Amino acid sequence: MRWDHLRLTDDTGPALPLLRRRAVARTFDTPGFHGVTFYEIHARTIINTVPRASRLPFTHTINPYRGCTHACVYCFARNSHTYLDLDPGADFDSKIIVKVNAAELARRELTHPRWHGAPIALGTNVDCYQRAEGRYRLMPGILAALRDTANPFSILTKGTLILRDLPLLAEAAERTTVSVAVSVGFIDHDLWRQAEPGTPSPTARLQVCAALGDAGIGCSVLMGPVLPYLTDSPRRLENAVRQIADAGATSVTAIPLHLRPGAREWYMAWLQRHHPRLVEPYRRLYARGAYAPKAYRDRITRQVADLAARYGIGRHARHRPAPPPPPPGPQQLSLLG
Repeated sequence: MRWDHLRLTDDTGPALPLLRRRAVARTFDTPGFHGVTFYEIHARTIINTVPRASRLPFTHTINPYRGCTHACVYCFARNSHTYLDLDPGADFDSKIIVKVNAAELARRELTHPRWHGAPIALGTNVDCYQRAEGRYRLMPGILAALRDTANPFSILTKGTLILRDLPLLAEAAERTTVSVAVSVGFIDHDLWRQAEPGTPSPTARLQVCAALGDAGIGCSVLMGPVLPYLTDSPRRLENAVRQIADAGATSVTAIPLHLRPGAREWYMAWLQRHHPRLVEPYRRLYARGAYAPKAYRDRITRQVADLAARYGIGRHARHRPAPPPPPPGPQQLSLLG
């Protein structure tokens, strides 16, 4: 099992027999956490270095949680649960790893003499503002450490809980570059209930975008994923972009669905239950791998870019310009590339 980089110094509470190193397993008797088990662990490190081969637009990440109660059927991070000998389906949605010392580690690592101040991306694996954050409150300490060290950072979230931390975000934005994006792939509320059952509604997420803009923190929208045959019609794309524009987004970036191992099997099983007529079209579209054909991806990207220009996204965004990073510190890398 791949838990060797994790340890628990507090030996109280029930142990999880599955693990080589002890973890405290907790359940909470509230409707929002029904059927969910939290495994509290002490991580040895919290700032992760992204492999160069990944070609992502950021080099370092912080992920205070593993697994996600958002339960998005398409989540690309599902397969990461198999590294812990957990399954990428139901376990990913209901067995959440909580790095209870994340804030303490963040401050220690950000102030270490060897740390070079690279931009840090949060919310890139699972959502740092999923429901568990309301109970564990790991993000305020992490944000305070980033603020105090003037370290540039970006956040991607589907969670409305980010508004709790608006004062910290505003303080950090006075000292360094802060980039925030919300993920809203589609507006259809029936589909939202099916495909993203643990998330706030798309409307609530766009209200987060508007509230961040009103507070002077520019917020972009990651329109991802666009689901083939479900949310990619011209009418649905235009409806989504129009509402994103109304929320004052600074930009919008379309990301067509990709189906990596783990996510692919879970998503296709969901498709069989809810949209069985689409199973064969999906198999054809993704016959060559995790990504839809380039021609399809280019078409969606172009359509959304054209719609963004038509609705003036970015021209009238409600935000103050981000301050330049203090020299000679590194420039912020946008989470959206």
